[in-house]
This record gives sequence, C-alpha cells and structure tokens, in this order.
Amino acid sequence: MKLCRYGKNGLEKPGMIDAEGRLRDLSKVIEHIDHNTIGPRGLKMLAKIKPETLTVVPGNPRLGVPYTGIGKFVAIGLNFSDHARESNLPIPSEPVVFMKATSCISGPSDDVIQPKGSTKLDWEVELGVVIGTKAQYVSEEKALEHVAGYCLVNDVSERDFQVGRPGGQWDKGKGCDTFGPIGPWLVTADEITDS
Repeated sequence: MKLCRYGKNGLEKPGMIDAEGRLRDLSKVIEHIDHNTIGPRGLKMLAKIKPETLTVVPGNPRLGVPYTGIGKFVAIGLNFSDHARESNLPIPSEPVVFMKATSCISGPSDDVIQPKGSTKLDWEVELGVVIGTKAQYVSEEKALEHVAGYCLVNDVSERDFQVGRPGGQWDKGKGCDTFGPIGPWLVTADEITDS
C-alpha cells in the first residue's frame, strides 16, 4: 500500500494511492494515519480495502507528511562512503547517529525556510524507515518485524552551521525548522520484496 495525507497544512485527510497512481480518499474509513494505523493491526485492516472502492480525490492537492504523530526523527550521517569522501571526512567505523528536531518535519513539497545567517544550504535524499511498533533492544534478526514501511526524506542541512564555523554541530546544522520534508507517501513494508 501507498498511504498519504493530503490537504492544507494542519487539516490533512488520510489517503491511499491506487495501482494507477491516483489519490483515493480514506477519510470515511480512518480519521488519521498515525501510530495506530501503521501498527500491525491497523495495516492489516487497511490491506483489506480495495482502493478502487474509495473516492478519487480531484485536482492536485498538497501532500503532507504521510503519517502523523512522529515522536523521534533519528538519522544516520555519512552513510555513503562517497558522501564522506566528498565532504573530506573520514569514513566512520560506527554509524554517526544524530537527531533532527520534530519541528523540521514538513510535507514533501512544502517550502524550506533558510535560517538567518545561512550561507551553505544543502540537501540529501534519504530512505526513511518508519517504525510501526515499539522497538527497544531488538535483535538484528527481528528488526524488520518492527518496520511499518518506507518513505522518502529530504535531509536538509546548513553546512556552515554543521561543520564550517567554530562550534559547528550536526544537530545545529540539520535540525532547523522545515529541514526534514517527508513523503509523498509511506510505502508499506509488504510492498518491498528485496529487503
């Protein structure tokens, strides 16, 4: 399934993308796409819905973040050796883990606001892994059992805030408001066969 939310910022409705790429309205079935919806029980219920039975949404509405209630935005830095080399940084022996503020979250086509004093705005397309059930002290073998699906994430950075100035920090350079566009949809894990 491809799940999404559409409409004006703060007033989004739940939607589903059909096999032909059309947006279908899910609001008569569920109120929100949230932690309950993307948990195993919610996804099982949604999997029974035939998209063609849902109303096609006319026009080209704004798409928001595909699900709501995001509690943590955990990111991995320098996860491509080529990116580490182009940044003149050593390839890390352990993942570089950092947090992005939840205020950075925005829809996939929403405006990114360049912060005051910004001189080196940059972006990277990333794969977002959406955790659908609580995952704490999970073994590597069982990790994918907690994944609800995947989405695109635009990891926006202000490189001067991050590494250029004295006192530069990853959180400072990557956590500004609007620096985490997500979407346009959440593709459920069952759709990905080569994990």
